[in-house]
Amino acid sequence: MQLYFLPMACSLATRISLYEAGAEATYIEVDAKTKLTRDGRNFLEVNPLGLVPTIRTGDGEVLTENAAILQHVAESFPHARLAPTDSRGRTRLQEWLCFIGTELHKGLFSPLLDAKAPEGARAYALEKGQSRLAHLEKHLTGREFLLDGFSVADAYLVTVLGWCVATPVDLKKWPALSAYVARLWKRPSVAKALSEERALYAEELARHKASA
Repeated sequence: MQLYFLPMACSLATRISLYEAGAEATYIEVDAKTKLTRDGRNFLEVNPLGLVPTIRTGDGEVLTENAAILQHVAESFPHARLAPTDSRGRTRLQEWLCFIGTELHKGLFSPLLDAKAPEGARAYALEKGQSRLAHLEKHLTGREFLLDGFSVADAYLVTVLGWCVATPVDLKKWPALSAYVARLWKRPSVAKALSEERALYAEELARHKASA
């Protein structure tokens, strides 16, 4: 399996999940500006939208969209128990993946992280996001994970909440969320992925600064 990724982007969730599963994979970094891989290949020939994560499976099939890829990883490595096996549990997993993707990733953080977003759009996203964070705070109070055990939804959520450091979202207002992030950052798969991608992100920023 090949994972095309941008450092510290939502593709980090797939890296975490693959590490959690102990899976063998090739990690191909894409430059955010040029859409070229480290060895100079055009990523747009793999995914015309230029979005990560994108994976190429062992049989050569290209898959896109975070929620779909995370579920594919869970299904490919069932021993890791990254997804429930019962119908109700899988429905709950899908529920959380949709919530994280729409209400947090795109609804809250995308406007806050987009330098081209109007200030009014950022203020609106931040205001609207309060109820979403409150919902998450209530659910995680007294819980270790979103579901009964660590799942691909947790890999996605800890990735998205990690973006708070670059936005006005202050997790100190949400003690259960703060504790959740602190706890998961210590999980070996998460800690390894974060350490590697933070270093790659710093290298990417340095490259962009040098070429400006």
